[in-house]
Amino acid sequence: MAGPIVVEGKTIETDEEGYLINLADWSEPVADVLASQDNLPLTENHREVIRFLRDYYDEYQIAPAVRVLTKAIGKKLGSEKGNSKYLYELFPYGPAKQACRYAGLPKPTGCV
Repeated sequence: MAGPIVVEGKTIETDEEGYLINLADWSEPVADVLASQDNLPLTENHREVIRFLRDYYDEYQIAPAVRVLTKAIGKKLGSEKGNSKYLYELFPYGPAKQACRYAGLPKPTGCV
């Protein structure tokens, strides 16, 4: 998982856990490559959460922990999406951690 990835002919550096070193390197195709490392094809529901995380990060300059993420998504996208069951179905390795990695964001605070 760790080390550089190649997306559309461009080498992009990641840290030892697979998070982007440079947040500006992110694009939707980067998210697809990162998700493919977990054998997880991204659906529109995944992308909705990823875009939400990027917007959240732009506004607050922090990647939310899972409780904050769940609450904020519920507020914006509705209670059927703002619950941990839904988010864990999309991101089985942990909604905050895995979704933030795909979104090109730093590892959320409070994640081990």
